[in-house]
Parts: sequence; structure tokens; C-alpha cells
Amino acid sequence: MQEIAESRAEINRLREQLSNGMQTVHKGLSLVSLLPKWSGGENAAPLEEFLASIDRPALLGKWQVRYCMNIAVLRLADHAKEFYNACTKLHTKEGS
Repeated sequence: MQEIAESRAEINRLREQLSNGMQTVHKGLSLVSLLPKWSGGENAAPLEEFLASIDRPALLGKWQVRYCMNIAVLRLADHAKEFYNACTKLHTKEGS
């Protein structure tokens, strides 16, 4: 239940960013739901495997690199999401 709430909050944040000047994207974003969550925990798949799982949907959905990065962030969970949120050096400015 908490994961759903976090995902909704992240989706709302991304929607807000889109409405603040970014172009609207309708390129197969329904594929996002097929991507696994990644927690970075002891039993999680290696990071490289998680990132590779984005490649095929990105190709099919014709996602740009910046969308892939945002989608990867959207699919982070637990410790990985906490780490990302705390490490602002990992955050990019929109449009880059």
C-alpha cells in the first residue's frame, strides 16, 4: 500500500514537471508498469540487470534517454529510493 502511495506521489511530481514546460510524452509509457521495482537490497537483482530491463521497453516505446532516467527513478523502491532522494548530486535538471 505504501508503494502505491509513493508511486502516485512520484507520478504527480513528474506530471507537475511536465506541465511546467516539458513536452507531453505519449510514447508507450504504459510499458512502465511492466518494469520491475528495484530496492537495492541484499536480495535485489544487480543494478546492471535492473537498468538493462529498461532497454527493451524503451526501444519499443521510443523513449528518449531523459525519460528512461526518470522512469528508472520512478521504479526505485525502499533503500534505493531513499538513497536517490538523499543524494541530490544524482538529480538532473529537466531538459538535460
